[in-house]
Amino acid sequence: MITTKQRAFLRGLGNALEPVMQIGKEGISDNVVTSVNLLLEARELVKIKVLKNIDLSSREVADDLAEKLEAEVVQVIGNNLILYKKSTRKNFKHIELP
Repeated sequence: MITTKQRAFLRGLGNALEPVMQIGKEGISDNVVTSVNLLLEARELVKIKVLKNIDLSSREVADDLAEKLEAEVVQVIGNNLILYKKSTRKNFKHIELP
């Protein structure tokens, strides 16, 4: 669980990011969960775009992915969402939270 101050810090970092993945009509399949998990392991902070042809809202997608991946929802604005999960990799420059 991250604090409000940490969430604000991560929001600031996330605003500069471009979406690295899109979730469309396929929804949240096992492949999507695996892909997002690999992205979080490599980057720790990921911005994802939710396409309009999905039956779920962006908030529902964010909450479902966060629950399945044990990640934190940093922000949901429109069709974009930002997720954070600390990487378990060694020799990796982790995001230092305040």
